[in-house]
Formats: sequence, structure tokens, C-alpha cells
Amino acid sequence: MLALDGDFLQEMLTPREYPLVISGLSLLTPMVQATDPSITAKPFGTTSRGGKVTQHTLINAKGASVSIITYGGIVTSLKVPDRNGKLADVVLGFKTLSEYEKKSPYFGCLVGRYGNRIAEAEFTLDGHTYHLAINNNGQSLHGGLRGFDKVVWSATPTETKQGPSLKLTYVSKDGEEGYPGNLSVTATYTLTNKNELKLVFRAKTDKATVVNLTHHSYFNLAGQGSGDILGHVVTIHADEYTPVDQVLIPTGKIAPVKGTPLDFRKPMAIGDRIDTKDEQLKFAGGYDHNFVAAKLPGHLGLIAKVEEPKSGRVMEVISTEPGVQFYSGNFLDGTLIGKGGRVYGFRNGFCIEPQHFPDSPNHKNFPSTVLKPGEIYRNTIIYRFSTAKGIKN
Repeated sequence: MLALDGDFLQEMLTPREYPLVISGLSLLTPMVQATDPSITAKPFGTTSRGGKVTQHTLINAKGASVSIITYGGIVTSLKVPDRNGKLADVVLGFKTLSEYEKKSPYFGCLVGRYGNRIAEAEFTLDGHTYHLAINNNGQSLHGGLRGFDKVVWSATPTETKQGPSLKLTYVSKDGEEGYPGNLSVTATYTLTNKNELKLVFRAKTDKATVVNLTHHSYFNLAGQGSGDILGHVVTIHADEYTPVDQVLIPTGKIAPVKGTPLDFRKPMAIGDRIDTKDEQLKFAGGYDHNFVAAKLPGHLGLIAKVEEPKSGRVMEVISTEPGVQFYSGNFLDGTLIGKGGRVYGFRNGFCIEPQHFPDSPNHKNFPSTVLKPGEIYRNTIIYRFSTAKGIKN
């Protein structure tokens, strides 16, 4: 059964109706300014399937902001201050819906039903083998051909004591992308007045299934489109990781990070060892690995910290999940033109994705991702932003 984190966080949110303002409000304020928390909404286009998409922008009391579209629950913009109070957008993305539909390598999206890879696109549950959509080297990746990142979610803006919030809902029908059960999902984003982007997932099913939800923003704490992320200093609180084969499927082993280039237990710049002659780094073209979080399963805990020396921005990642995928943007190649005409080159963004382990349904020794009728799937991810006066690189 999936680890549960309790209902305390959901109760803290206590949503109520929030006055929705349709506005052309500019979010280009260069410096942080105290403001009243707000939510604005505006159209963001129509999908190729005819779905109307809305973009909601949440602004907290400190002037930080996040913009989220109902297509894929995508975070299209996240503006947080540097050490001098200057705001910058720290997530990669596009200007138009069409680009997200046609080009996106999962920029900023919700991932499901199953984040990461499932080997040979199949798993067996309760004696029945389920065949999933194949979309990555013979495997199923991030929910298949049309996962949660490619559907239009229903949205309800709300106000909480912590800050403005947006609740997204979606019902994944039995058999969608090959998965069993009608799965009802909620994903609630809150931009807290402490400059945290908080995501709370809930799901329930009417038939035994597997679930592994996560968030997939590509971050660059120096500002999106500002170059590579090799100087970012990373700490991952994990003593172990799950080694992969040549197609990035876990071998089933759980191995120590000690003595490997994947040891981030002490702060280390991403670029310091990324080109080390190591089989695991060769398979992934850099970092693209699941780490075993060194914390109590199902409990909120700090799993990673990323610091950007020039801007002073710091991002802490807190989660209830047993693992975290660290990806160093190895497949970005300069062919994608992002917001403001910025070119996204090799390793220009990184991902920190709290989750259950890849291919867990096919490995009995991994934490279970099975969800059964009557149970509630719970998952909380917090990206906490702050600044530091001086960061050693």
C-alpha cells in the first residue's frame, strides 16, 4: 500500500471561495513588493482536441507569483526573488499552448498515472497483466502517450491561510493508457506567503491500480534561459539509489551512493562529476536517477536542496515520497526556443521529482504503488524558496 502522510495538511488548507478576477495584470515587476495575495485568470488557448485552457496566476503577500494552466497542470512561470530582491522566472517553458502540445519535454507538468518508466510497458496486478501505451524505447514513460500532462483539468481557485491556491481535478477512466480503474485525482497548488510552492495530490479508485504522481518543472535558479545549470550546488539526502540499465529501467538493486558520482550527501556542484567515466552516467548522458530518500516513509521530510551561487536563490524540496528523481537536462539540445526567445541548450535546466521508484510494479522489493478501492492516495511536494548572502561553489 502507498505510504500515507495523514490529513493534517489538507485540513490546514481549508479552502473557501476566492474572488476570481479576469485581468491583464502585468507580472513583470522587477523587485519584490509587498502585496495583497490574489488570483487572476485569462484564456490560454484551445487544444487540438477542442479543449478550452485557462491560465491562473497566483501572487502571494511577498510579490512572488506562479502561473498554472489547466492543460496538464503546467507551471508556465514561477517568479521568486534573488538575494537583492529582484524577481526572475526560474522554470523553463513556452509562450503558447501549441508549443506545449507539440514540443514540450514535460516542462512544468503534472505527471501520471505513473511518473517515470515502467519496463516493457506492462505490469501484473492481482493475477492480470496490463499492457500500457509504449512511448519511450519500448517502455511506458510518464503515463503513456496521453498522460495527465496532456489532458485538460477542471480548476477551482481558493483562498487559504497559507496563501492563494488552485485546485485541479481530473477523472482518468478505466483503461485509459492501459491502466485499470476509474481514478479520481485532485492536485492542489498553493503559493504560500513563505515563498513555497506546495502541491498536494489526492486520488481514489474503484479498482485496484497503480499510481505514482509527481511534478516535472525544469528549474534554473539563475533564471530561465540564462545558460547551463552546472554551477548549481546540489544536496540530496539519500544514502542509496536505484541503478538503471541502458534504457534507464531500474535493475532492481538498491545500491549505495558512497564512492560514486551520484553521492550528493554533501553539497556538490552539478558539473563537478557529471562527465566522470561512469557506467550509470553513460547510460543517462548525465544524471537521470532515482535516489532513495533518507527519511521516514510517508512523512514530510527534506530530501534535496539546490543553491545558485550568483543569484543567491535557494530551493529546498520537501516531500512525503520515498524517492526523488534527479535529472540534469541531458536531452535538451538547443532546438527548443522558450519564453522570451531564449534557447534551451544542453543541461540548461534540472528536475527534482519526488516520487515512488521507477518500475515499482515490477519489483517486489520497491515500495508499493498499488492503490485499492477504499484507500486514498496521498502525496505532498513542497518547493521552498529562499536566498543566501554567500554560497560557496
